[in-house]
Amino acid sequence: MSETSFSNSVVVKSTPSAIFEVWKLIRSRLETNNFSQKDIFAVHLALEEAFTNAVKHGNSKDQAKKVKIEYLVNLDKIEIAVIDEGHGFNPQNVPDPRYGENLYKTEGRGLLLMRSYMDVVEFNKQGNRVSMVRYKEKRNTNKKVRATNAQQQIQGNC
Repeated sequence: MSETSFSNSVVVKSTPSAIFEVWKLIRSRLETNNFSQKDIFAVHLALEEAFTNAVKHGNSKDQAKKVKIEYLVNLDKIEIAVIDEGHGFNPQNVPDPRYGENLYKTEGRGLLLMRSYMDVVEFNKQGNRVSMVRYKEKRNTNKKVRATNAQQQIQGNC
């Protein structure tokens, strides 16, 4: 494994503040591998949501329980898994917070945020492990090329 690829597994207490030291390590690796501030923000938000869900819902705020965080950072992506000691849940049963009475609830947006900010979000069958992947933001010129081509087509048709 080169210096630009790093993996680690950490077990922490099931308390909201326990994520702080783990995040410092992950952020440092992201910065070392030149992830953008946009990527770093996205990973931070998704990790905090996953960890908060593990502490609050998975481990039912039981401080005797633990949360395991596994991560791999390389030049192209970060992979993170958050595993709690709870019984799990079915993510399909979580209502969409953008509709109906859920729109006005103060909770229930964590899964939506994780899915919005990470490229891959998957749960194990039991529902006590979430695995997430964020690919490094690409400085993709294809978007500019497509936009330019579309603009040329519009101008050509006028």
